[in-house]
Amino acid sequence: MSEIVNIRELNDLIASKSNFVSMIRSGMDRRIVGQKHLVDSLLIALLCNGHVLLEGVPGLAKTLAIKTLASLVDAKYNRIQFTPDLLPADVIGTLIYSVKKETFEVKKGPIFANFVLADEINRAPAKVQSALLEAMQERQVTIGEETFKLDNPFLVMATQNPIEQEGTYPLPEAQTDRFLLKVVIGYPNKEEEKAIIRQNISGELQPVMPVLHPSEIIEAQKIVEKIYIDEKIENYIVDLVFATREPSKFGLKDLSGIISYGASPRASISLALASRAYAFLQGRGYVIPEDVRAVCHDVMRHRIGLSYEAEANNIGADEVITAILDKVQVP
Repeated sequence: MSEIVNIRELNDLIASKSNFVSMIRSGMDRRIVGQKHLVDSLLIALLCNGHVLLEGVPGLAKTLAIKTLASLVDAKYNRIQFTPDLLPADVIGTLIYSVKKETFEVKKGPIFANFVLADEINRAPAKVQSALLEAMQERQVTIGEETFKLDNPFLVMATQNPIEQEGTYPLPEAQTDRFLLKVVIGYPNKEEEKAIIRQNISGELQPVMPVLHPSEIIEAQKIVEKIYIDEKIENYIVDLVFATREPSKFGLKDLSGIISYGASPRASISLALASRAYAFLQGRGYVIPEDVRAVCHDVMRHRIGLSYEAEANNIGADEVITAILDKVQVP
């Protein structure tokens, strides 16, 4: 009985503290046409204190999305354009000698912000990618002998261009696993395309004003941590992840030759975290199976290794996840 009371209290708390969600969505709508899924994915990552890997062709408002979100949260935003000649110091910072003081001084890099756009992350060499990913994981940076904590909230949105392969350094699977979500965005429909044309030929972007402070995001993150996950939902999450590792045990023998390796325990953690955040966006203090299913593709698509057989048959990770969702029993 106390559990029911707690969930009711949590629902009331979420109702009073989640007003900013609709304000952020409407603020994003003023600048961005469509891309509702992208906006929700950024909010989920922000509420989970995670990061987003975004894949899409150029011109789909990826940069505008995170820049607008930073404006709405009244937070510091930096953009790093990844290029083959970039150095780790260009991302995290370095020591510079001051002639006047006759000593070395720390010059902090663009990673020191609340929102960081790592544009075309696959254009930079492995050393730069690993410097960024280490900062994402550890939430701190060491320059010389000093260690600096990164700001909170801290969200990295890395973008990848799927159509160009020349001069790129694809992120290894172990590094893409560090991203909470991998979001694939497509083209707008005809009506959205016309609205985009009208918005841009007018010459002015709609102004957006801050609707909340970074401290309110931190408060919301603490509420998300309290959202209730029943043991049946936990079992469902574990079954989904284990179905990628041992598909034949779940009646998915066809996938045995398609999957070269399954999702890691980080996938289970990320599914639970993202499901909680999705429940928060719906104004609920508990997770239901639909929350898990809603975030499953974004959480799992970069955590499943596909075999050459899958590539030969043009089978992608999304088809594999859909097959697993259709087969694994929903509680």
